[in-house]
Amino acid sequence: MFTSIRWRIAVPYVVLILVVMGVLSGYLAGFVRDMYLDGLEDRLVSDLLLIGDALAPALSDASRPEEYLDERVREYAELTDARVTIIASDGTVLAESDKDRSTMDNHGDRPEIIAAFARGQGSSVRYSKTIGQDMLYVALRVTHEDSDVSVVRAALPLSEVESHLGRLIRSTLLASLIAVILAAILAMVIAERTTKPVRQLTQAAEDMAVGRLDRRILITSRDEIGTLARALNQTAEILQDTITTLGEEQDHLQAVLEHMADGVLIIDDTGHVSLINPAAVRLLDTTQEAALQHSFAQVVRDHRLIDLWEESRRQRAGQSEFIEMDAGQIFLQAIITPFAEDSGSSCLVILQDLTSMRRLETVRRDFISNISHELRTPLAGLKALVDTLRDGAMDDPPAAERFLNRIEVEVDSMTQMVEELLQLSRIESGQTGDELVSTDIAGVVMHSAERLRPQAERAGIDLIIDYTEELPRVMADSERIRQVVINLVHNAIKFTPAGGKITISATGDPYEVVVSVADTGVGIPRGDLPRIFERFYKADRARSGGGTGLGLAISKHIIQAHAGRIWVESVEAKGSTFYFALPVINPDLTS
Repeated sequence: MFTSIRWRIAVPYVVLILVVMGVLSGYLAGFVRDMYLDGLEDRLVSDLLLIGDALAPALSDASRPEEYLDERVREYAELTDARVTIIASDGTVLAESDKDRSTMDNHGDRPEIIAAFARGQGSSVRYSKTIGQDMLYVALRVTHEDSDVSVVRAALPLSEVESHLGRLIRSTLLASLIAVILAAILAMVIAERTTKPVRQLTQAAEDMAVGRLDRRILITSRDEIGTLARALNQTAEILQDTITTLGEEQDHLQAVLEHMADGVLIIDDTGHVSLINPAAVRLLDTTQEAALQHSFAQVVRDHRLIDLWEESRRQRAGQSEFIEMDAGQIFLQAIITPFAEDSGSSCLVILQDLTSMRRLETVRRDFISNISHELRTPLAGLKALVDTLRDGAMDDPPAAERFLNRIEVEVDSMTQMVEELLQLSRIESGQTGDELVSTDIAGVVMHSAERLRPQAERAGIDLIIDYTEELPRVMADSERIRQVVINLVHNAIKFTPAGGKITISATGDPYEVVVSVADTGVGIPRGDLPRIFERFYKADRARSGGGTGLGLAISKHIIQAHAGRIWVESVEAKGSTFYFALPVINPDLTS
């Protein structure tokens, strides 16, 4: 209960009121009692003065009967409503209103008697053995005419005083109780009014702590609570703006990490991955779940990356290295950079995928090598023929004619190569001027295949054409598609030995038409399949077959210009199958 500030305000307040009222009640009770006793004492002194004056002649008359004083004392006792006693100077009781004086002790040792003889007046409050209760005694010295001295004493029981005092205490206690109740109510009201805004501030602070920064506190006062509420509102606004800004920056950073081509990892002080982006997941062939909070060594599984990371941690400096992974299929540049020195051993790992650049460099190098090879042969032949003619063959007309024909063949071969290069360049740059129209792909395929049937028969190869009669129409340039079919069938004839078979088929579905050219020839080595559509690229087994090596590259770009796709499946020494697919015309667009 006392953990609440409301009770910590109210309870001490009520306790303080109780203590004050208790002390005040005790003080008032004692004060009233003393005041009441003083009043009684003054009254009794007045009465004793009258009694003393009235009894002085009797006390001086030695001839008075002993019963005279007793009768007079009883009369005065009835008048004053008090017990009246007369004591001689030797302490002997001369008269008593309530008791038999002959049975009473000597009163010379009573405090009030001693004080009266000494100072003329005395009083005391004490327990009376004769009456059996507390009494107020007041004694007054009386001087006789014969200069003898005696004391007149009056006594009142304190039961009346205690009765009056009890009523006073009860009244005081009742008033104190009422005051305490009122004080408690007032304390609760004050505590409630004081703690209510504090509770509101506490609730608002708790809401802000869990992220509800749109919560605002209603300011109803200009005191310290109002100032605190205003400060909390300002703090919430600043935090909300800051978190909004940080959230936007986080979103931007997340978007950058999600879409950047480079792999990014953050390694914490313990060597565990605390962040990885999709590019890094792809490059390392892992998943977010398998990478996050796992060790860097478990995620990368490459000793060169691990060594590079350890070297960066040891030297507290950035490290960079080119690394080939997956048997040369992926080529990376790894850059590992430690964070600031006060952040421990955490670091940033960037994996730049240079595979495409390496592949382009390889293609460029192979292109230069291949075109040099292709040009070197006809140029060497031309050089030899020219030298032969210059050495005297020109004087032999039949030989000169034969050499000129050979020169013409070499020049035609070079001309064809140049034309195919120009054609490939125009296709890649989109300058072919193709006219795509609704085309019956079956007719184009059949016509192209029939043109090469005589060549297949001369090579002893069985040419089979298999297609569905009702194929969907496609948007295509017939001449370009015919060129693709001729290239594929010509290659199949070139690399299929006598007695082999070439099957040309076409199938369709609601989305695309697929044309395939399958042969039973020498096939293509598995390692050459990814590069078979590159310009001038030839498999080793195919180099003896002649040709420029541009046919498949041209076919690929033609099909891609038609929004189609082309691919190959092959098993070495068992044959190859080349496919290309063209999208079907949407009936809704042609209606």
